[in-house]
Amino acid sequence: MRFHVAELAEIRKRVHAGPSEKATAAQKAKGKLTARERIGLLLDEGSFHEVEPLRRHRATGFGLEAKRPYTDGVVTGWGSVMGRPVFVYAHDFRIFGGALGEAHASKIHKIMDMAISAGAPLVSLNDGAGARIQEGVTALAGYGGIFRRNTKASGVIPQISVMLGPCAGGAAYSPALTDFVFMVRETSQMFITGPDVVKAVTGEEITQNGLGGADVHAETSGVCHFAYDDEETCLEEVRYLLSLLPANNRETPPASPVEDPPDRSCDALVDLVPVDGNRPYDMRQVIEEIVDDGEYLEVHERWAPNIICALTRLGGQVVGVVANQPRVLAGVLDIEASEKAARFVQLCDAFSIPLVTLLDVPGFLPGVDQEHGGIIRHGAKLLYAYCDATVPRISLILRKAYGGAYIVMDSQSIGADLTYAWPTNEIAVMGAEGAANVIFRRRIAEAEDPEAEREELVKAYKAELMHPYYAAERGLVDDVIDPARTREVLISSLAMLRTKHVDRPARKHGNPPQ
Repeated sequence: MRFHVAELAEIRKRVHAGPSEKATAAQKAKGKLTARERIGLLLDEGSFHEVEPLRRHRATGFGLEAKRPYTDGVVTGWGSVMGRPVFVYAHDFRIFGGALGEAHASKIHKIMDMAISAGAPLVSLNDGAGARIQEGVTALAGYGGIFRRNTKASGVIPQISVMLGPCAGGAAYSPALTDFVFMVRETSQMFITGPDVVKAVTGEEITQNGLGGADVHAETSGVCHFAYDDEETCLEEVRYLLSLLPANNRETPPASPVEDPPDRSCDALVDLVPVDGNRPYDMRQVIEEIVDDGEYLEVHERWAPNIICALTRLGGQVVGVVANQPRVLAGVLDIEASEKAARFVQLCDAFSIPLVTLLDVPGFLPGVDQEHGGIIRHGAKLLYAYCDATVPRISLILRKAYGGAYIVMDSQSIGADLTYAWPTNEIAVMGAEGAANVIFRRRIAEAEDPEAEREELVKAYKAELMHPYYAAERGLVDDVIDPARTREVLISSLAMLRTKHVDRPARKHGNPPQ
C-alpha cells in the first residue's frame, strides 16, 4: 500500500509541476501566470478541489500518441470566493498551447454540468489556441458542447470569462455567450480570424492587439466588460464582482453590513447638478453621493460612455444602476448605449437585482448613420428589456427627460414601480425651443419681431407644459423629492419592493428585437 501511495504522490507532483520547466519559463517570459497560479489568486486560499487531474487524451496520429500529458491542458474544479462556492476551469497554455481536444472538452463539459447542478457561478480562465487541429472534427464537437452548456446556464448561474491569452475562433465564442468578459492588456486577445488570415483575405495588416486586444474590445466592439493592466488586478476584480452576484437565479444577491446611514442627507447633489439643462456634469459623482460609501462597479465603462451601467449597494442591498451621462453626447441614447443598457437590464432581471434608473436624457441621437444603423431596432432592445423585467424598478428624473428616450428609460408607463423626480425635472415630447418652433412656426414667421415672439412663446410653453409638477399632477411621477433625500427615498422604496412578485403569462419565451 505504501508503494502505491508513494506512486500516487509522485504522479500528483508531476501533475502540479506541469509539462516542463522550459514551458513554464516561456509562459512567464510572456508576462503570464500559470493556470494553477491563476486559480490560486481567484479562489480563497486552500479551497480548490481539482476534478480529473489525471485525465489524458486517447487520440492517435500526428504524434499525439507519444505525448499524453496529465490534465490534457485544462485544470478544472471548484473552490470558494469569500466563502461562497465557485466552479472554475483554466486552460494551461503550456500543454498543446491550451488547445481544445476531446478529453480537454470533456473535462470542461463536466465542470459546467456540475456548476449548473450545484447552482454556483462558473469562471473560465481562458488562455487557449482554439481547437486542437490534430483531433479534427472531434475538437470542434467539443466546442459545440461548451456553447450548448453556456446557453443552458444563461440566466441560471453567473458565467464569467477571463481572457488571459490569445483566444481565437471557437475559443472566442464561448466568452461571448457568458455574462461578463474580463481582459488583460497586451497579453490577451480575442478574434474569430487572426491577423494572418485577415491579411490574406483583405490585404489589411494589423497586430494581434490592434485586431482583438483588450482596449479594442473595451472601447470599440463592446465584447469586453472590464480591462486591466495585469492578471493580479484582473482576478481581484473578478472576486469583487462575484461578491455582488447571487449564486444562481433562485437566490438573491448577498447583502452586506453597511455603516453608511440609510437616511444620510445628500446635500452635495444640489450643487453637483446644474439647473440649466444645457450644462454638463458627471453622473458618476451623483452615483457616488447616493450609494453606500460611494462604491460601485461600472460595467462597460469605456464602451458607449453616454450611458452608465453599474452594480452597487444601497442600504447593504445590491442594485443595478442605469444612468444617462450628460458629460458624453449630452447623455443621448444611441445604438451602442441602447445595446449596453438592454443587456445590463436583462442581466439584473435574470439574477434578481433591483434596478434604479437615473434620467437626464435629451432624446435619441439623430442622424443618418443612426437611422441606417437600426436605432429603431436597437432602441427597442432597451424598451423590451425594461418592459420584460420583473425585479423592483425605480426611476428618478434629475433634470430633463424628452421624447421616446423618456419612455424607454423605465418610465412609469412601461412598468416602473415607482417614479420620482427632482424639482428641476422637465418631462416633455421635446425641449421648449424645439416645441415652440414646431407648434408656432407660422405665428413666429408672421410676427414683427420673430425672435422676441419666439422667446415669449417658449416661456409660455414651459409654463404650461414643462413645469416640474406637470407630470406629478397627472400621476406620471409618484413624488417630487428634495435631492438631499434621494438616498433615503431610494433605500426605503427598495425595502418596500423587496417582496415584489409578478405573475407572467405562460409562454415558451419572448421574441426580443435583435
